Amino acid sequence: MSKPKVTAIVLAGGKGSRMHSETPKQYLPLLGKPVLFYSLSAFEQSAVDEIILVTAAGEEDYCKKEIVDKYGIKKVAAVVAGGKERYHSVHRGLLKAQGAEYVLIHDGARPLISVSVINASINKVKETGACVVGMPVKDTIQLADESGKITDTPVRKLTWIAQTPQCFLYETAVSSYNKAIASGDTSITDDAMVVRKYAGADVFLLEGGYENIKITTPEDITIAEGFLKKQGV
Repeated sequence: MSKPKVTAIVLAGGKGSRMHSETPKQYLPLLGKPVLFYSLSAFEQSAVDEIILVTAAGEEDYCKKEIVDKYGIKKVAAVVAGGKERYHSVHRGLLKAQGAEYVLIHDGARPLISVSVINASINKVKETGACVVGMPVKDTIQLADESGKITDTPVRKLTWIAQTPQCFLYETAVSSYNKAIASGDTSITDDAMVVRKYAGADVFLLEGGYENIKITTPEDITIAEGFLKKQGV
């Protein structure tokens, strides 16, 4: 029996408006290498079989030459242009990942994902069919209405921060995204939401690490550099 194929879809199409930089956040330098390099390197060293890299339209050649080829990322099977919103980019990545049995969808702006968490994600998705890396929240979360009035306080021990990768059976993910795109659903904020809504699938949480931050604002670069230095990178 052939080994089930595991494909990582790494999203690198963001503009990073909150970084106050003309350079997209995934290309900003982080200890001398672009942010995107670190997540690609982690997947390269992991048990995934291939990587589909989804970039902003027009940046495919740049990414291939200046990151994939320059740093010797051999598992990248394709570099494809993404769409207007994140969910369009995920959908295009999924369509390129045909032949995979499992997919791990990861934001390239999360450079601190570890090889061990990626491999644990693969084991978990094979066990459950759908899982999301995350961490329990440290603070009390308040829900509010548009006026800022608190409407509810979730039980803290049941509240998690969703991170990536978010991992699914390929057929579950692609069929769910096909339905979401066809419906014109613009409420999508993450992949687990799509497969829960359109496939009725149970999605399980897998504890990752608090260092698996998303580069969103300038302070995040400083924080990420601190974590990398602590790791001896």
